[in-house]
Amino acid sequence: MMLRRRKQQGSASAASEPVKPEADSHHSSTNERTTKTDINGLQEDKKTASLVPAQKPQRPLKKWGCMHTCCWLIGCLWIMWWTVLVLYNTLPSLPQYVTEAITGPLPDPPGMKLAKEGLQAHHPVVFVPGIVTGGLELWQGRPCADGLFRKRLWGGTFGEVYRRPLCWLEHMRLDNETGLDPPGIKVRPVSGLVAADYFAPGYFVWAVLIENLARLGYEEKSMHMAAYDWRLSFQNTEVRDKTLSRLKSTIELLVQTNDNRKVVVIPHSMGALYFLHFMKWVEAPPPMGGGGGSGWVARHIKAIMNIGGPFLGVPKAFAGIFSAEGKDIAIARAVAPGVMDTELFGLQTLQHIMHVTRTWDATMSMFPKGGEVIWGDLDTSPEDGFDCSLKKERAEEISVCESQELNEKQLDLSGKPQTHYGRMVSFGKEAAEMESSKIVRKTLKDFNRGNLPVRANVSCGEVWTEYHEMRWEGVEAVVEGKIYTAETMLDLLRFLAPRMMERADSNWGYGVADDLDNPKYQHYKYWSNPLETKLPDAPEMEVYCMYGVGMLTERSYIYKPSSNNDTCYIPFRINASAEGSSEGCLKSGVYFVDGDETVPALSAGFMCSKGWRGKTRFNPSNVASYTREYDHAPPLTLLEGRGTQSGSHVDIMGNFALIEDILRVAAGATGEELGGDRIYSDLLKWSERIQIEL
Repeated sequence: MMLRRRKQQGSASAASEPVKPEADSHHSSTNERTTKTDINGLQEDKKTASLVPAQKPQRPLKKWGCMHTCCWLIGCLWIMWWTVLVLYNTLPSLPQYVTEAITGPLPDPPGMKLAKEGLQAHHPVVFVPGIVTGGLELWQGRPCADGLFRKRLWGGTFGEVYRRPLCWLEHMRLDNETGLDPPGIKVRPVSGLVAADYFAPGYFVWAVLIENLARLGYEEKSMHMAAYDWRLSFQNTEVRDKTLSRLKSTIELLVQTNDNRKVVVIPHSMGALYFLHFMKWVEAPPPMGGGGGSGWVARHIKAIMNIGGPFLGVPKAFAGIFSAEGKDIAIARAVAPGVMDTELFGLQTLQHIMHVTRTWDATMSMFPKGGEVIWGDLDTSPEDGFDCSLKKERAEEISVCESQELNEKQLDLSGKPQTHYGRMVSFGKEAAEMESSKIVRKTLKDFNRGNLPVRANVSCGEVWTEYHEMRWEGVEAVVEGKIYTAETMLDLLRFLAPRMMERADSNWGYGVADDLDNPKYQHYKYWSNPLETKLPDAPEMEVYCMYGVGMLTERSYIYKPSSNNDTCYIPFRINASAEGSSEGCLKSGVYFVDGDETVPALSAGFMCSKGWRGKTRFNPSNVASYTREYDHAPPLTLLEGRGTQSGSHVDIMGNFALIEDILRVAAGATGEELGGDRIYSDLLKWSERIQIEL
């Protein structure tokens, strides 16, 4: 049947069109070239007598643009990153004898080591996470966030940042007037140990410490993660979420259910400031406080083991608010100019970062405290004489005393230091280095920001910041100020962002108290500043300052005005081209000192080494304080991960020595049994240079 049909079709075709002789066909093709289309859409070329596909009209090719390139690059990076994570977590581990052949014998984890010594869980523990590391999830949002109910907006995979960035930014920012949720949006902290065990897949925060505590017998009934919304001011966490009240009840419950054993509290980073605030709040009378009375802390807290606590603030926090950048972003802008300053996927990246972070009141808690008394003035500062290259090259060769003696010799014959760390912001390298008597400056008092005309005709849309309200004359006034210290930096921010600083001044104190018995210091705005409040009356309690050293940490900056005078852009930027000598501490527009890469050692250690040492006006009940430094050592191989001897601000959470110290105290040891202070940096010398009434 198939053969018959084909034959019939062939005959029908032949009947419809007579077949011409080959010679005639060839002859006609020499004079004229024609084509015809058969029923299958194929064209018959009479010259070649062959069938070819019918040509269809071609669409114009889309031009490959910058956005396609950026998407392609980011996609490749994410694929590589996730591939590495999958392989790392799914492939079987190398046999131990192979690993030991490469790295040498591996030490036992601290929990396993101490369990062999017979140590067991004793005091219940409370973790207090810092800024950024705690997860946040969505409870109510705009239509653009459909499908994200109780999904993490912060922490986890960060997938929503890339899928719908503008929607994500809208839900992460707070109200610029109240510092609370915008109408119709509710973002809340994730609860439980999972709130901050991992910041992102494969990137631990508290997970390693929790695992080692579990080896001593700890479980959820004896551990608690005091999660809170790290964007809010500390008092607003109570106003909105009752977080402080819930922490008070949880600590009381932990004590009752663990044979009345006091709690060991372990804050990290900004969590140290948060718990300082809590200790004052819990004993203060209502409605401002929790009503626990003057003996509450003494009855419930055994020790506070602060990890990387920025007690006196972080210069990096100011740079983030001032120009939405730090060392890393400044270098990126220098290497790839325009990428961070122009629209990327519809975003003006740094402007959006500034617009959002300036609504996070908690960031303002980490502005430098103590003014010029702590951080130095135009001519002197505590860290004068610190030599970055000497510290890096000879840290293992010289003792602490020898290091102090050598650093003392770094002053020139006139007694002037090589680096003026007290000049926390300098416009131009010349202003950062010249003698103060030769600097011609204008103060911001010469300019009234309120009378500067607003450029109402310029619309910055969703990327609006307070800089939009300034004319270029105001920007020039800031530049002509030349130099700003820890005190005048705050005046600078009040000039540039008055509404933000109005909230800051209502929530935080940045000075040094003259009289701590003055009733004004009973206000909650002073409770997180250790220089404006007292430790509680708890003479049996211990306070630890535990932090990394041996890493270059941002201390002061050289700025320049941005080339674009459109006030929709951020008008100031770190001058990444400013470099010092090979022996100096100036690199890419940033002056460095010793610390954990985020918090300078002076900020993390001064209170335990001097401010709280013994019976002082900041520590009237003589609470024992200990300074424990951990000298940074990078991982020797990739098999070591982020390192078991790291002193970096977050990676230190996996430092075996730090974990062992925490486990011993949780198991009942005292600071004296740990060995007391352990100091590698020049902290004691720097602390002695600070003239403060104790």
